[in-house]
Amino acid sequence: MKGIYLDHAASAPLLPEVAEAMLDAMRGGPGNPSSLHAFGRAARARLTDARDRIAAKLNCKPSEIVFTSGGTESDNAAVIGAARMQGRRGKTHVVVSAIEHHAVLHAADALEREGFAVTRVLPDATGFVDPAAVEEALRPETGLVSVMWANNEVGTIQPVREIGERLVARGIVFHVDAVQALGAVPIDLKETPAGLVSFSAHKLGGPQGIGALYIAGGTPFEPLIHGGSQERKRRAGTENVAAACGFALAVELAVERQDQKVRRLAALRDRLEALLIGKLGPAGAIVNGRIGSRLPHVTNISFIGADTETLLMALDLEDIAAASGSACSSGSLERSHVLKAMGLPEERLKSAVRFSFGPSNTMEEIETAAEKIATIANRLRNK
Repeated sequence: MKGIYLDHAASAPLLPEVAEAMLDAMRGGPGNPSSLHAFGRAARARLTDARDRIAAKLNCKPSEIVFTSGGTESDNAAVIGAARMQGRRGKTHVVVSAIEHHAVLHAADALEREGFAVTRVLPDATGFVDPAAVEEALRPETGLVSVMWANNEVGTIQPVREIGERLVARGIVFHVDAVQALGAVPIDLKETPAGLVSFSAHKLGGPQGIGALYIAGGTPFEPLIHGGSQERKRRAGTENVAAACGFALAVELAVERQDQKVRRLAALRDRLEALLIGKLGPAGAIVNGRIGSRLPHVTNISFIGADTETLLMALDLEDIAAASGSACSSGSLERSHVLKAMGLPEERLKSAVRFSFGPSNTMEEIETAAEKIATIANRLRNK
């Protein structure tokens, strides 16, 4: 399709080399990795290789990587699976940040309906979750804390190491949603004080429908999906071997190209922001998030005097793809729960648009997009 795609945080285009790796795996035969015959063993070998490669890039043991259907399942499995196990030990209190992806927040809601107590920690006005605020929310019966590595709507990077270090000594399980962080910030799981970390392939240029959950050895965890004994009895269901092969290559490329990607995408982000502020004025285009510590490929801008939904429709007519926030909730007309939690005023809530960038974007596209965005924003706010 033609147009300017500025919604990579929702889903990145499938990388050609990843597509080829998946085709190679699919051509390899029909085997089920759980079968004992030669076809099954061949499929198992491909799955094992994919797991080994992902573990190598994340610096963890292959046995600690569990394949899932994506980030949402990984988050649900981590939050519900760990909380239920901890609950049996009397640890019936869960802490989450108020700006988590809905996969975490709705999982916490479900736990609340089961009788767990849930505390939702608010960030500051830049979307930053203070470790001291997390620590203050802890109780003797706290069993699980979940704070994302980097926010998917405004890009703010969280101090996950500092938060995790405060939890380890207390025996509290720490879950981190790293779906947007992988490939954008350095991730070394051996050096990360978290027992559970969620990942997704399609944010990296991998296939949709597959993700992973890192479960550190000894972490309390109860499977969410029951059936066969796949994934060391932690996630039932026949594994998607071809997708796992594509995921592995996407992770390798994301990590190997990370430094170059970060510099390039940050330059695109900064250029778009500068152009829009220059055209609309600092009071007309306001960047939301923590300017000094955020993802290189995400910017969230409020166009004061305009309306998010109308802006997005007008941009779509100009062949520019953007979003109001998380792709999993952008079909809703509700204001962003992230921006609400940050305490932003209504005029910024109702006019916010997220733009997110990827390797396919060019500086020429940014220049063109900025001109069209500014023209639309000016037209809408002058109505």
